[in-house]
Amino acid sequence: MSQKKAAQKTTAPDTTSSHRNDESVQLIRRHLRFGWWALLVFLSLGLALEILHGFKVSYYLKVSNETRRLMWTLAHAHGTLLALVNLGFAFTVRLLPGWSARGRGVASVCLRGATLLMPAGFFLGGLVVYSGDPGLGIILVPIGALLLFAAVLLTASGAGRPRMAAGGSESDGTSRRAMEP
Repeated sequence: MSQKKAAQKTTAPDTTSSHRNDESVQLIRRHLRFGWWALLVFLSLGLALEILHGFKVSYYLKVSNETRRLMWTLAHAHGTLLALVNLGFAFTVRLLPGWSARGRGVASVCLRGATLLMPAGFFLGGLVVYSGDPGLGIILVPIGALLLFAAVLLTASGAGRPRMAAGGSESDGTSRRAMEP
């Protein structure tokens, strides 16, 4: 009887592990979807800026609108880069199954917030320019920067500590020796 009970314990489904895997898969899909759509939006913004430049639109190219041109270029560049960071985050989550759900959830929210706030702040700051200074929308940039800092810090700390599985091996199933060059 004791062998039968032991066999039942070892073959019982691990609901916490499958729940964690479901959460990870949802988070990965969310960042893949968000990252690719954000990349499309910010690359389209870059194309729109090229069109404004190509047609010599004075609202964009006049010397008095240099701040606007800079702000919108920064919006395009930061948005594109952060879209790619979201894609990288999705792959990072996949490679770190032992990363705590809370840590990766907070990092996810911070990263998506930064991806929206930083480019929006630059873009809105360029809509209305006051004597060479950006508009009030620029206030979103430091908020987005703080969110980005938090996301990177949480991700780096989640990647920095290997989590051990119950059997004493690393949680991703690879040995340290296999990961060394």
